[in-house]
Amino acid sequence: MDIFLLILTNNVLPLSLIIGLGIVLHRIFTLDIKTLSKLNFYLFSPAIMFELLYGTAISAQLFGQVLLFFVVFMLAQYGLLEAVVRLRKYDGGMRAAMRNSVLFYNSANYGIPINQLAFAGNPYTLSVQIIIMMMQSLIPNTYGIYSVNAHKANWREIRKVILSMPVIYVIPLALLLRGFHVPLPEFMSISVGYLSHAFIGTALFTLGVQLGSMKGAFSRKLAFDVGLASVLRLIVGPLLAWGVVLLFDVEPTVAAALIVSSAVPTSLSSVLLAVEFDNEKDFASQTVLVSTALSIITVTAVIYLLRV
Repeated sequence: MDIFLLILTNNVLPLSLIIGLGIVLHRIFTLDIKTLSKLNFYLFSPAIMFELLYGTAISAQLFGQVLLFFVVFMLAQYGLLEAVVRLRKYDGGMRAAMRNSVLFYNSANYGIPINQLAFAGNPYTLSVQIIIMMMQSLIPNTYGIYSVNAHKANWREIRKVILSMPVIYVIPLALLLRGFHVPLPEFMSISVGYLSHAFIGTALFTLGVQLGSMKGAFSRKLAFDVGLASVLRLIVGPLLAWGVVLLFDVEPTVAAALIVSSAVPTSLSSVLLAVEFDNEKDFASQTVLVSTALSIITVTAVIYLLRV
């Protein structure tokens, strides 16, 4: 019960409040969601990624171990999703939206606090979460963009969009500067800090604006697919992660951190991609909201079962 209340008060309620403000303000002022989306993609997301990677010491061994887990885990999820997509006979846009809603999970503003809560602020397990966050930032800005555009644009146009995403340059830059111990000028460090702190609030607010722009209540037509995506993300995800850590015989503390990292709800990136490229926006928004609400129970259960 204590873990349940902590997740509710420390994670879900703060997220819900900002989402609610986005809904209300959009209904009053009719905000420009495209502008909010671009701020997230081109400014705030790269800033928080740079700050975390530049400021966190991560050993090469841990980096390789977590990266190996992540690749195998994502391939396992993708294989399962392919079966689901074919059974449900989704078209191009919905196929991409379903994949994004399961493959992209909230490793930043949900995953990092949950990691610190479950492991009592252990810097070692926090490093695991930051590596996961790095990959969960990189993939939506590459594969995610490709998936939502593949059915309606040619490769040259998609490649141009991918290469315009700042985060794909920010990640190697931060790692190089950290690796060679290059100091960041104080004024630049302060500016990056200001921008990174704006990421979570702006991303959540953008989700609220998208939900506020929906016509009517939650769509019954999408209910099954939203529920299916939430189950795949919140229940099947941690089970697949458990199987992968068993396969590689990962050290118990790292294994627990990896499983917890896989148990979090659908990422805001899926909504930002849907909005930016006009692809199944209602489904993406509803899946983020439903999976976040259900995660109160599922994430609590995962933490309890791991006995961390």
